[in-house]
Amino acid sequence: QVQLVESGGGLVQAGGSLRLSCQASGGTFGTYIMGWFRQAPGKDRAFVAAITWNGGTTNYADTVKGRFTISRDSAKNTVYLQMTSLKPEDTAVYYCNAATTKRDYWGQGTQVTVSS
Repeated sequence: QVQLVESGGGLVQAGGSLRLSCQASGGTFGTYIMGWFRQAPGKDRAFVAAITWNGGTTNYADTVKGRFTISRDSAKNTVYLQMTSLKPEDTAVYYCNAATTKRDYWGQGTQVTVSS
């Protein structure tokens, strides 16, 4: 059973940085696409960034391009989201996602709050 555990959220001032981590277990992730999504209050869950586990190809939402960086450490089975130049509109619960052609897996989420 695949499990994803996020950490690293918190409260930060606008312009600050945070690094989120997603520890993955229970699967062989070589063919997975790992992603980060976020959900702000009253809004739908939205795509933030993704990375292919085996090749490291990345993709970003336009709203975070140039500010956020997704990466993975295969030896640690961990995916990271480095967030810089944070804005109040980045405030949301951030979820880690592991996707195959058959199904998606989700973590429990970690809160990121950016104060102005």
